[in-house]
Amino acid sequence: MEIARAAAGLFAARGLKATRAEDIAQAAGIAPRTFYRYFASKEEAVAPLYAAGAQRWAEAVREAPPELTLPEALEHAVRQTLTPGVGISSASWEWVRTLIRLASASAALGKVWAEVCHASEGALGEVLRERAARTAAGLDNVAEPAGSAEPAVFAGSAEPATQLSEPTPRQRFVAAVAGAAVRVAVESWATTDNPANGPGGPAELALRNLEAVREMEWREPE
Repeated sequence: MEIARAAAGLFAARGLKATRAEDIAQAAGIAPRTFYRYFASKEEAVAPLYAAGAQRWAEAVREAPPELTLPEALEHAVRQTLTPGVGISSASWEWVRTLIRLASASAALGKVWAEVCHASEGALGEVLRERAARTAAGLDNVAEPAGSAEPAVFAGSAEPATQLSEPTPRQRFVAAVAGAAVRVAVESWATTDNPANGPGGPAELALRNLEAVREMEWREPE
């Protein structure tokens, strides 16, 4: 992660084109050959920072209170990870803004960002599968609210959810929709000079995106 932070700092200060892999290695206090042992290019060096944010988002969904419906759990996770001071600091969000802007202007860095987002969808799908298994097994000891769509959302097999080895197609779809809601919010915010807090911040934008699809059919097809 130290290499990733060094790369992000140099990209923010000098720009992507003016930064060499050797500069990143020097800033991180390592030899260039050590840098290339971990990364094939200077752009890949910031992948751990992108991935750390994605991991926090998936973990926040996993740790959301079990009594929440799926839309509520996703919104809870947004507040936990995209609100400055709760997830990361306002200063760190400025780094995020710079890195997202650079990704939109560089095909190589954009590829790194896209790959991390795709991997994040897979991680979120796995979280939904685990949440389904806990609900089906009654491990959370929480009664589902009347009319809740959560059990149907997680259903996808005639077998108990605890036996599912991978996310169902519906869980993968939900993960893709939720991931897109967050990704588009962060990317949209990054194109502006709005502060990370408030109506134009990434958290509020993501919540609006999730609200727009809150009434979608979350249930598994029968």
